[in-house]
Amino acid sequence: MPLSERQLASFADKHAGQIPFDTGPRHLAGPGDARHVTHGLAAAGWTTLSDPLDAEVVLRSPDHRNRMEFDPQSTTSARWRLRARGSANERGWYAEFGELVPAEVLATFTDALIAPASPQPDPWEPVTRAGWRHDEAWAAHSPDAMCHIERRPLNEFRDRPSWHIEMRDASDARYPGPRLWHAYLDENVPDHLAYAFLQGLTDPNPLQRGMFDRTAHHSAVKEPSPLRPQQVVDAHTARMKTIHAQVRTARRQQTTPATRPASASAAQPAARR
Repeated sequence: MPLSERQLASFADKHAGQIPFDTGPRHLAGPGDARHVTHGLAAAGWTTLSDPLDAEVVLRSPDHRNRMEFDPQSTTSARWRLRARGSANERGWYAEFGELVPAEVLATFTDALIAPASPQPDPWEPVTRAGWRHDEAWAAHSPDAMCHIERRPLNEFRDRPSWHIEMRDASDARYPGPRLWHAYLDENVPDHLAYAFLQGLTDPNPLQRGMFDRTAHHSAVKEPSPLRPQQVVDAHTARMKTIHAQVRTARRQQTTPATRPASASAAQPAARR
């Protein structure tokens, strides 16, 4: 596993000393621990390009096509940036996420990025299944009207839609208040990645936070979790091992030469004259 024992021990030291609280809904849960994202990418073989003493973390995929940047000191509203370089068969794309986007939700996006390619599902399906209300065919909002999702064209000349997700301090979707966090997926982000992010965002299951961890809004509900601190640590470690095993399996399948089928003449006995 590319993650060192010291890195996993650092995660364990923090979370084993915290009493976990079930916190929801997810769009209000706050940023959580960024290592849900960075550890997952490292377990998949992504390498660190940034200086270990820098606050900014920059990771690059083994094929050098994908790049992730996390800058907690960014002067813009985007703390996370992911870029994919285009190729002969695929378009490049860009996505960014604000400071208060839950790391676990962003991890569903990056987990889908490092997993084997999947069919292109309907990204709206998890939103509808979760009971979020559709304003139009291209927009929906959370039951508390604070998180708004839009899939809209860039302009009248380009019909490829991009995703805009915003969480605002508001009690009515018609009158949005100050923006608390945002996510932006450009028009070339594959549908299965958008699906993964929206599935993680609208999942009704709570996220675990410490008693004094920052949430995105004061209306987030925090209740004592039935999970013990060690269970939170064990779940993280198990996820890292699963990611590492999946990536190794995928690489072996890519490098194993296909078995050549026997020729018809070799498989059949010679015809009797």
